[in-house]
Amino acid sequence: MLFRLFIFVLMQAVLGLLGWFWLGWAGALLGVLAASISLLVIDSLRGHRFIRWAREPDLSAPPALRGLWGEAAYRVARSLRREQQRVRESAQRLEDFLTAIQASPNGVVLLDPDGRIEWCNDIAGRHFGIDPRRDLLQHIGNLVREPAFTAYYAGRNYEREVRLIGRASTRGHPVKLSVQLYPYGHGHKLLLSRDITALAQADAMRRDFVANVSHEIRTPLTVLAGFVETMQTLPLTEAERANYLNLMAGQAARMQTLVNDLLTLSRLEGSPLPSTSDSVDLAALLAQCEAEASGLSNLLHPADQRPQRLRFGAPPDFALAGVASELRSAFSNVINNAVRYTPGGGSIEVSCERLPDGRASVTVSDSGPGIAPEHLPRLSERFYRVDRSRSRESGGTGLGLAITKHVVQRHGGELQVSSQLGKGTRFALVFPAHRVRPLPVAERAAVA
Repeated sequence: MLFRLFIFVLMQAVLGLLGWFWLGWAGALLGVLAASISLLVIDSLRGHRFIRWAREPDLSAPPALRGLWGEAAYRVARSLRREQQRVRESAQRLEDFLTAIQASPNGVVLLDPDGRIEWCNDIAGRHFGIDPRRDLLQHIGNLVREPAFTAYYAGRNYEREVRLIGRASTRGHPVKLSVQLYPYGHGHKLLLSRDITALAQADAMRRDFVANVSHEIRTPLTVLAGFVETMQTLPLTEAERANYLNLMAGQAARMQTLVNDLLTLSRLEGSPLPSTSDSVDLAALLAQCEAEASGLSNLLHPADQRPQRLRFGAPPDFALAGVASELRSAFSNVINNAVRYTPGGGSIEVSCERLPDGRASVTVSDSGPGIAPEHLPRLSERFYRVDRSRSRESGGTGLGLAITKHVVQRHGGELQVSSQLGKGTRFALVFPAHRVRPLPVAERAAVA
């Protein structure tokens, strides 16, 4: 400011002296006036350049001005740069926030005070059938038309969730959603949705499990109680008493088998995964399963009737890393099921082989009645039975395939089932290649 004032006085003095030298006092007055007008014009031109730049500021090329206007341009440009930096940082934070919400496993919808969609992530789009770009500013009630949600939205009581059927739900794959609104700001709402299909299925399985266990135990208990009451109240001969005791022993054995299977499942679910350092001799294990299956087959189908044809393939020339007791339980469950459900005169074939990709497969094929396609996905569910009456007659608990599937999955494998009605069923227990071990040379020679 002092420099500007110094220049102003200096120019007036110089022009005034020049005017006085040429024209006397009148010239001095004209010189001072000319100096003032010149500085005013220069200042006005600088101000005009500054205002023109300030209307559409280009921070990459601010005007090169001197004096106060140059200082003003510099300070305005610096302030605008700071503001632009803050805007970029805010935009980046918003982008990061929206990216985080986009990555959320839950659906998120932002609603304005009128219930129109301001933003939603892709998960919400899949849950409600919303296009995150096309349906912006559409009212949520026009897109989610389920009566339960309409009543929930209109009721304005958002302390609880509401459960809806997902837009992607089908008869074979039902989808259930948990939806809840959270008011925020000045009338805005946050709509959250999460897929609870697995939770609903787990809850249904838990209810079915409790009901099935209760039913399976109640039936033999009812029979036992009836026999006990009969023996306590009626005079029985020794033959009748022995017959009742045999029936009671059978029902007690049935309950014991059920409890043992439940304990096996519980132990499998709660224990660590099998080690890969312990090798199991599959040839010896399958030999035990063959002896057990032969005894069961002879019991169900004596030789004087129509015996089954039970064939085991060549002993495997490899071992499997895992737990012998678990593998034996899995193999015997599948093999014994084939024996139970294959009628007299039918055949059961068991083979163990190395697949081309290095995996190992234990396959059990039978010529039984087969299983309808709609039952195949649920065969390994606990207590699931294709034919309840036949299962109980054969002595099954409905847990054998559930145990088998748990064992195979714990060993990193999978249980494959294929069947045709009237042509039989094929079960394959496939184990990963990293659990396959070569037999020692001496054992390999003995197998050969």
